[in-house]
Amino acid sequence: MKFSNIYAENIRLLDGLLVPDESFDIIKRRLVIGANELTLYYIDGFVKDETMQKLMQHFISLKKLPQRAQDFIDENIPYVEVETAADTDKVMLMILSGGVAMLGDCFGNEAVLIDARTYPVRGVAEPESDRVMRGSRDGFVETLIFNTALIRRRIRDPNLRVVYKNIGKTSKTDIALVYIDGTADAAYVKWVSDKLDSIKTDSLSMGHESLAESLIGKRWYNPFPKIRYTERPDTAASQLIEGNVLILCDTSPDAMILPTSIFDFLQETSDYYFTPFTGTYLRIVRHIIFWLTLFLVPLWYLLVMHPQYVPQWLSFVIPDDHGKLPLVAQIFLVEFVIDGLKLASMNTPSMLTNSLSVVGGLILGDFAVDVGWLIPEVILYMAFVAISNFTQASYELGYAVKFMRMLLLAVTALFGALGFGIGLFGIIILIATNSTVNRRRSYLYPLIPFNGKALARLMFRTKKS
Repeated sequence: MKFSNIYAENIRLLDGLLVPDESFDIIKRRLVIGANELTLYYIDGFVKDETMQKLMQHFISLKKLPQRAQDFIDENIPYVEVETAADTDKVMLMILSGGVAMLGDCFGNEAVLIDARTYPVRGVAEPESDRVMRGSRDGFVETLIFNTALIRRRIRDPNLRVVYKNIGKTSKTDIALVYIDGTADAAYVKWVSDKLDSIKTDSLSMGHESLAESLIGKRWYNPFPKIRYTERPDTAASQLIEGNVLILCDTSPDAMILPTSIFDFLQETSDYYFTPFTGTYLRIVRHIIFWLTLFLVPLWYLLVMHPQYVPQWLSFVIPDDHGKLPLVAQIFLVEFVIDGLKLASMNTPSMLTNSLSVVGGLILGDFAVDVGWLIPEVILYMAFVAISNFTQASYELGYAVKFMRMLLLAVTALFGALGFGIGLFGIIILIATNSTVNRRRSYLYPLIPFNGKALARLMFRTKKS
């Protein structure tokens, strides 16, 4: 819908759309300038009060208004982000996003838009879930423009592109597609851009997660994550330089990294803040522990089921007492208890979280052994698994490994060594068939298709970062 050339009709139109009399935070401000009149619309709490106060003082000091909105901008608005608009949808979006719309009785069918918005924001502190022992301590926040600035600070390349998009019929969430022109795959960038434009959703109320589900579609049976996230600007900048694409979502501190393979989850920012030798060691340890979290418990259970195949030097892994509950039931019980403790710690006041989690785990484990529900070996192996999940930062991958471990354990308990083989084959199939976002690149890249240099770069910390 377009504005008319009649000032009073435009005022009635915006009054009908915004209904400022019913919402206390939507402000309608009328200014009389000589024989002319201005009407400003904005949302209280979003605009920069000091800036708007100075602009209004300047407007009131004028003797008359120019006859065109663009002339008024050029001659009388000393502000950096100002434009004209004749489309009511664009004006409404600016107002509801926190900007200021200004109608004048001599501006005809155009409104003046002033992007003087500011959002409540926390400090750019280091992310809690992605810390480094050495390196920068800043992190993304929930405000889009701050996040793009943190990337621009690290990549001062004119080829860096930050493409704005708006998604959601109701939420109208701001999205930024970020890539380096000439470094990122142009065809992939176009596919992602077209995919974002084609999303039809009411809102992105959950930020990046709502956007990810809109991009991925429905594949509920495969829990392995298809998108890698980071809250670190240094990680995001390095991914851009390597040719990847980022998607930033307003109200979310996570940058989505595309495309992603399973090996990408096993590299961390800390690796690059140490020498190549130390970084390689940390990466190898992470790989070993990651795969142990998947196979250790089912393999141990298989050995307990078939002690005749255990060599003498490994006989200590076979427990003398299996407890009052079946061994597989004990393992599943501990799996659920660990998740219960995680949920409890999330809802525990921060000053008590660590103490209650540790004390609760110790007390529950001790009493469970005393009454015969669990044996010490089960607690030992499950404690290793629970702690080892934190060697990589992706919660989604951690739960995917957990589900695969439980599946492998279940089929091993049902069918023994054959079940272990079937479960292992099923896990490989799920990983191999887990498509990336554009469903072209393999989830096992650079192993399939094989790319030796890329695989070596992921497995070992090289000098180039």
